[in-house]
This record gives sequence, structure tokens and C-alpha cells, in this order.
Amino acid sequence: MIVASLLLILVAVVLLVLGLAGGSSVLLIISIAASLLAAVALVAGARQAAAGRAAADPGRPVWRPRRATRPAGSAFAGGPPVEPDIPVQHVPSTVDADGTGWRQPPEPPVTDGAVPAAAPGAGPAVPYDDEPPAQDVTPVEAARVARLAAEVRVVDGRPRYHLVDCAYLVGREHEPLPVAEAVDLGFTPCARCAPDTALLADAGRI
Repeated sequence: MIVASLLLILVAVVLLVLGLAGGSSVLLIISIAASLLAAVALVAGARQAAAGRAAADPGRPVWRPRRATRPAGSAFAGGPPVEPDIPVQHVPSTVDADGTGWRQPPEPPVTDGAVPAAAPGAGPAVPYDDEPPAQDVTPVEAARVARLAAEVRVVDGRPRYHLVDCAYLVGREHEPLPVAEAVDLGFTPCARCAPDTALLADAGRI
């Protein structure tokens, strides 16, 4: 078939030249028809050759055009793309649950030689052997102090708040904190420097 298509192409070329030279429309039409027949013969010959190769080597895979398939899901159905679920690891916070910043809530004060309870997994609790006792104030005085905006000093993780010149703060890292916030966080006044007495006296002079 391929040889026949080549011969038809040659005949078409010859007829085309003769038709153009002699101005004959019949030769031009025959040339076009011969070209079409040559194309048909060429396609038929190519298919016949491919079928012969497949029959000679049956184990060889035959290439076939692959039809496009639509992926499952709603990605091409008009809806938003579906993202895979990614597990999120939860890391517990190291600050108090009220979101007050870096400060850890103070441990409960030691009374009558009792040892404060240890947090789960934190090992045995150690009592504050050097922690000063809490200042003895009345509920009315404590309520007045809780409304003040004066600044006191606290040591992270310790239950007392102090005046800036308290001897307990010497050699310890401490931070300034409004006394109202310190009371709200659970800190209690130091009996050594008596901050509530000094703060109420300063508030009475204002």
C-alpha cells in the first residue's frame, strides 16, 4: 500500500504539471483525486504495517491514547478544593490559663510545717524555708489594696509581693507588678516589709 501511495503521488504531480502547462482543468481535477487516493493509501499502509508488527510481537504493548478522567471529589465539581486533614500537635502553654504573661501562679504558702502539693510529674515539692510569712490584714484593708494601682515587686513562682526596698528581694530576680494584678493572681503581702500598710498610708495622703 505504501508503494501504491507513492505511485499515486507521482501520477498526481505529473498531472498537475501537465494541467498547469496546458491549462486543462480536467487534468487538475484528476491530479487532486490522485492526491486524495495517495493519502488514503498511505494511511491504510501505515495501519497495515502497525498491525503486522503487533501480530509478529504479541508481548509488546500497543500505545493507545488515554482518555482524561475527572478526579473524584468536589475539586472540579464547582466547589472549593478539599484539603487533606493534617494532624495538629497540641503543646500545652507554660503560662497561667488567664493569659497574664510570663508569670507563673504562686505556690500556696507553707503553714504549720505543711509541704505544698507538687504538680503532676514535677517531683516532690520543696517547702519555702526562707519565705517570709504573709502580712496580717483585715478583709476591708485587703479590698482597698486590691483597688490600688500602686506598683509592688514579685518573685516568679513565690507567693508574696513586696515593696521595692524589701530585704527579701536582695539577690533575687524580681519584676514590677501593679498591686491589684498581684492580688488578682493570688499573691499575698509580705509580713517583713508590710506593703499593704505602706500602700494604704500613701493612698491616704493623696
